[in-house]
Amino acid sequence: MYFRLLSLELKHFLRNPQFGVNLIMKLLVAFSYFWMAAAFIGAAFGVYFFVKEELQQDPIRIFSRYFLYYAVVDLLIRYFMQQMPTQNIKPFLGQNIKKKQLVNYTILRIFLHFFNWGYLLFMIPFCALLIFHGGYSVTGVLMFLFGIMFVFYFNNFLNILLNKKNTVLFSVAAVIIGLGALDYYGYIPFLSYSESFFYSFYNIPGAFLISGVLAATVAYLCYQSILGNFYLDKGLELEKAEGKTENIEFLQRFGTMGTFINNDIRLLRRSKAAKVTLYMSIAFLFYGLLFFNGAYQTDFMKLFAAIFVTGGFMMMFGQRVPAWDSSYYPLMMTQQVPYKKFLMAKWSLIILSILIGMILSTAYLYFGWEIYLTVLGAGLYNLGVNSYLTLLAGAYNKQAIDLNSTAKSFGGGKNSFNMKVLLIAIPQMVLPMAVFAIVKYLFGMYAAVAALGLLGAVGFMLRNYIFDLIVKVYKTQKYSTLQAFKKEN
Repeated sequence: MYFRLLSLELKHFLRNPQFGVNLIMKLLVAFSYFWMAAAFIGAAFGVYFFVKEELQQDPIRIFSRYFLYYAVVDLLIRYFMQQMPTQNIKPFLGQNIKKKQLVNYTILRIFLHFFNWGYLLFMIPFCALLIFHGGYSVTGVLMFLFGIMFVFYFNNFLNILLNKKNTVLFSVAAVIIGLGALDYYGYIPFLSYSESFFYSFYNIPGAFLISGVLAATVAYLCYQSILGNFYLDKGLELEKAEGKTENIEFLQRFGTMGTFINNDIRLLRRSKAAKVTLYMSIAFLFYGLLFFNGAYQTDFMKLFAAIFVTGGFMMMFGQRVPAWDSSYYPLMMTQQVPYKKFLMAKWSLIILSILIGMILSTAYLYFGWEIYLTVLGAGLYNLGVNSYLTLLAGAYNKQAIDLNSTAKSFGGGKNSFNMKVLLIAIPQMVLPMAVFAIVKYLFGMYAAVAALGLLGAVGFMLRNYIFDLIVKVYKTQKYSTLQAFKKEN
């Protein structure tokens, strides 16, 4: 039965109208997994020999000392990146197939996910080095290996329990934040506790069974949760909530455009997928911390970060217009909707977000006046150039968005790969980086910021002309967009 289900999924992939795009995305994902696999294998050798020869310490102890933090990071990555493979299972629920078989197949697919076996590419070489190079006990190393892998599976099933269970999610998040604060301020030495606990997998017989029992317990709870909610009208249905009428009165003075802005604000407040965009936009405000701390010295990379600091919402929201309205886009197109006002409403929200980002990014003055000027220049370019380009890219993004998708679904459960979108990204990213670096090299920082500001000012003054061009593109893509949205919905 499992092979039959797998063959049906393969046929669905091969017969999909977007087979070419999906194939490219699969190849890109496969390439990323291959790169991660090589990184895991290389890290195993790097960690072992660095600790053994450079630090002159016990590799197992050092690994155990920091593994607790890595386990927390692993859980966070899983929550945002790993999803339950239920979408392709729904059509089988109406067939004469036992529900337990479908649940078992779902669990099997989870086990086969790269997140669950990819760590073996690190652990197996690392443990082999411990045995054959370090002379560690074979039995102890094998117990250590199983204990660590049980921790990863514990995270895997805990992630599934966290999915759509806000109470559990907030409880776990509160515990992690609280313990992290206690460790940061030195009240509890978690590094020592982590070392003692995980090292016991190696030197205490049977200690690895602790993580095994925990993983088995969470796996059982997870299985029962999936089995108890594996119905179209229960666990897999779209969540429903009582409708509430919301209206921002002062926006009504802007007429039709104000109505569109009101609708978008409601979207951001109600939709799970849109809320993720909002949260990620806030997270992008801190993106500069990764680049402005001295790790990157080139002007290219500094401006790259600055574009995202002030334009996070622009990138996340603008490139998915009109996909945000995909569920009712066909109906909207039967009305006399003024396309220009529809797009200008989206653009107004983008402009507001950039201005807010520019104000909040004054905190980067901490890293120096030059860093803040870089952020300011990027913000000006986003205002007058990138704000239009993101809307233009949206015309070619024809993947419908499931507004009820879970918080971890950044793309509404679909990919949005498009070669035209990638080409539009060149003037979005490469052009300002090149202009900034060249002008700064020739004339200095102030001239570089002025150059980006000038481009932004020119774009802002030509907004009516530019919007006329964008509207023409949207009208050209109108029917292909409608067809794509109808297929998805």
